[in-house]
Amino acid sequence: MGLTFFGLTLTNAPQARINLFNIIHQIIFHGKGGYDFYTVYNMPIWLRKYTYNEIKKFYDDEKQSHENASKGGKGSKNLVNPDGKVNVPAFAEASKPYKGQTSYK
Repeated sequence: MGLTFFGLTLTNAPQARINLFNIIHQIIFHGKGGYDFYTVYNMPIWLRKYTYNEIKKFYDDEKQSHENASKGGKGSKNLVNPDGKVNVPAFAEASKPYKGQTSYK
């Protein structure tokens, strides 16, 4: 029976190490050059977790907004339907001349 004072045993230590390096990789890769390995590895644990969660939240929100835009979310007017046909009402609305402009000079 090994010592488990810190919660690590011989069976779960390798997985904990893999999780640590996965988080470090995610911060470095998705930080777009803002972090290096030494800085992230030596961060306090609470700050590393916070940074990871903020980056994850940013990319999840970005993914959600892309999905909403591709589905035709609120305020979005697609001139072409997903089946490739022209959306006639949206096309007619977009083709109307600007109402505030009467002539070109």
